[in-house]
Amino acid sequence: MLPSSVMTRAAGLDALAAFLAGPGADYAAARNTDRGRATAPTTSALSPYLRRRLLTEAEVARAAVRAFGERGAEKFVSEVFWRTYFKGHLETHPEAWSRFLAGREAACARLASEPGLRRTYEGAVAGRTGIDGFDDWAAQLVEENWLHNHARMWFASIWIFTLRLPWELGADFFLRHLLDGDPASNTLSWRWVAGLHTRGKHYLARRDNVRAFTEGRHDPAGLDEGAACLDEAVPPREVPLAPADAAPEGRIALLLHLDDLHPESLPLGGARVMRVGGLVASVEGATERVRAADTAAMADALARAGAHFGCPAGPVREGWAGDLPVVTPFAPLGPSAEALPAGCSRIRRAWDERAWPLSNRGYSRLRGAIPKVMGDGVLP
Repeated sequence: MLPSSVMTRAAGLDALAAFLAGPGADYAAARNTDRGRATAPTTSALSPYLRRRLLTEAEVARAAVRAFGERGAEKFVSEVFWRTYFKGHLETHPEAWSRFLAGREAACARLASEPGLRRTYEGAVAGRTGIDGFDDWAAQLVEENWLHNHARMWFASIWIFTLRLPWELGADFFLRHLLDGDPASNTLSWRWVAGLHTRGKHYLARRDNVRAFTEGRHDPAGLDEGAACLDEAVPPREVPLAPADAAPEGRIALLLHLDDLHPESLPLGGARVMRVGGLVASVEGATERVRAADTAAMADALARAGAHFGCPAGPVREGWAGDLPVVTPFAPLGPSAEALPAGCSRIRRAWDERAWPLSNRGYSRLRGAIPKVMGDGVLP
């Protein structure tokens, strides 16, 4: 996987070009196959750049359509939209995030008081369960901060249904280690595997499926292939999507955060950017490599913003904005949103404005509107 220091827009564009020129053409057929660490990925591996919006979903999806046509790019574009869907769904179901945080805290308390649970957990994160495949994935996650998407699903299923560990601890393990760790995608993917996102529908790792899609590299025995879904008394309630603000006219200070690092394409209207500040709020407990990636991404965005707007750009410090009104890209639920100061004008991209209201229920509603969301080809 890429070194955290190469978390720049230029590196992301190079990775996108390599994907479109190579494995992208075979994406639909090969994407579920995990061939292991020492091989070229069968997925795009663009998610670390998309997570920080060094690359935007819009430009990646449209580049795929230009390269492969609408039919040829359909599966890849749909997978890009899953990321958008998860963000919009969490914005309209914020209880899913607060419940994860509360559940994680409760599960950590259980680790302190239940020796058996603690031994199982420690064996799982150290890759000492004896389950073929699972232990390799645990080691890869810690060493490389990356896992193939199919391996993430197998791992989460084994964690929940075979090892009987709290799903919140597994979601936290991923979020702290993954270079593309995203609060919405991570939380809702673990809930989906558990059967909580789509109630009554869970994902069970099966021995024959692991064997087939690792091309015989792993053959795990002893999986619980008949486990029931997890359940909760009341699912997270839906709330209206929070409105965005309009960028004020005239001179402003632009505040960047880790959820949107492509300032060149922000919908700023008639605003004139006079200063740019960067706020790095990594996820709680993030590994050193993830924090280094966040720092490198922000440094790259600030350098580009300074050049693009022709103004000073640097880390946020006390009084950095002076008396200028502060404008920031809309931050979805997570560490960036929690760290933003009060009083900012929060602007939302056209992509999110179109997609998030369609993400309040199941994915199929948004999937049917993909052509509308992608719009006229103008980068939002």
